[in-house]
Amino acid sequence: MNKLDKVVYTARAHTTGGREGGHSRTDDGRLEVNLSSPGGKGQGTNPEQLFAAGYSACFIGAMKAVASRQKVTLPQDLAIDAEVDLGPVGQAFGIAVRLNVSLPGMEAGQAQQLLDAAHQVCPYSNATRGNIDVQIRLA
Repeated sequence: MNKLDKVVYTARAHTTGGREGGHSRTDDGRLEVNLSSPGGKGQGTNPEQLFAAGYSACFIGAMKAVASRQKVTLPQDLAIDAEVDLGPVGQAFGIAVRLNVSLPGMEAGQAQQLLDAAHQVCPYSNATRGNIDVQIRLA
C-alpha cells in the first residue's frame, strides 16, 4: 500500500440512504446530490456516474501536469468521455473503466506518450491500478 508523503487536501462528504433515495453533501456545500440506483427511476445520480466524472476530471488534471513538465501544448478542446461499468464479480460487484480521450490536432504518438505518462501520475489511476480493468484510449 502506498502511503501519502503529505496530505495536501481532504475531501469530506456526508451521505445518507445510499444508492436508493440517498443524499450526499460535501462539507463546503459545493456539491449536493440526490442518489439513485443505476438505471432506476430515482431522481438523482449514482456512484458510477460520480466516479466517471471524478476520474475523467482527475485524468485531465494529470495530462495538464505532464504536458507542463514536457513543455507540450494541449489542445483547448481536449475532452474525455468516461464510461464506468458495474457488474457482478463472483458473489460481489465490481466496476471497469474506459477513458476515451480526445486530443484534436495532436500527433498520435505524442498523444499516446502523454496518456501513458498521465496514467502514471493520476491519483485515480494509481488508486485503481491492479484492482479493476482500466482502459485508456485515444479517441
